[in-house]
Amino acid sequence: MSIERLSETNCFGGRIGFYRHASSSNNCDMQFSVFVPPQAAAGKVPVLTFLSGLTCTEENFMVKSGAQRVASELGLMLVSPDTSPRGDDVPDDPDKDYDFGLGAGFYVNATQAPWSRHYHMYDYVTQELQALIFDNFPGDASRHGLTGHSMGGHGALTIGLRNPDMFRSLSAFAPICTTLHSPWGQKALGYYLGADTATWADYDASEVARRSGDVTAYDSIRVDQGADDPFLKEQLKPELLEAACKESGLPLDLRIHDGYDHGYYFISTFVEEHLRFHAKRLGA
Repeated sequence: MSIERLSETNCFGGRIGFYRHASSSNNCDMQFSVFVPPQAAAGKVPVLTFLSGLTCTEENFMVKSGAQRVASELGLMLVSPDTSPRGDDVPDDPDKDYDFGLGAGFYVNATQAPWSRHYHMYDYVTQELQALIFDNFPGDASRHGLTGHSMGGHGALTIGLRNPDMFRSLSAFAPICTTLHSPWGQKALGYYLGADTATWADYDASEVARRSGDVTAYDSIRVDQGADDPFLKEQLKPELLEAACKESGLPLDLRIHDGYDHGYYFISTFVEEHLRFHAKRLGA
């Protein structure tokens, strides 16, 4: 699968790059970013994929999180895809709002027209991106972790719990823990999947967690949440994820931090802890 290099530069002894390719999943060009640590010169390294949130692209995590310094120390490759299909032919929010359409793919496979032609972010992350990374970069597919923020935290939890054979470690920053009970999720899945909410269960992190009691791939699932997050009560609802994990027996480590909001100051504060959490489980 061919990729186009948009830019590359050295970073903390490794190499960071931004790339574009023609996506068969989403029927458009897609972009993604990769940080390759210096340890890759000696062989394949473990990989941590970060799924970003609403309005974000493949740049946000790489530019704002400050993760490369610690990833270089630990020998972790970092991967961050764009959050949705893009292009002149890709339909956007009818009202031009930020919480649906371009930049808001919600990591689902849309079934409703006109979204179903392009919005297949679940397949993109679990199939196409896997091939792109492990065919073109020195990553070890047997040592792959998954994390994300907000909408991307929802994506990380649902994808990670549904694909425990693909990932060995799982975490999230301020995830949308329910799409069934979040205005963001209700709007997006209503468009992408239709009015029958029974079809939404595979893309609701709490519902997936509730029925994932047989998942033993993760000895701990790390979730960090800011107590001063303005979206906490209406949109994110970590208490529903906590209840679901208690019901199924999943090992959730939910940490609430006073004084932190929803943004990248919060992520950059705790990103080192997440990287070390994943590195320990990936054998970095």
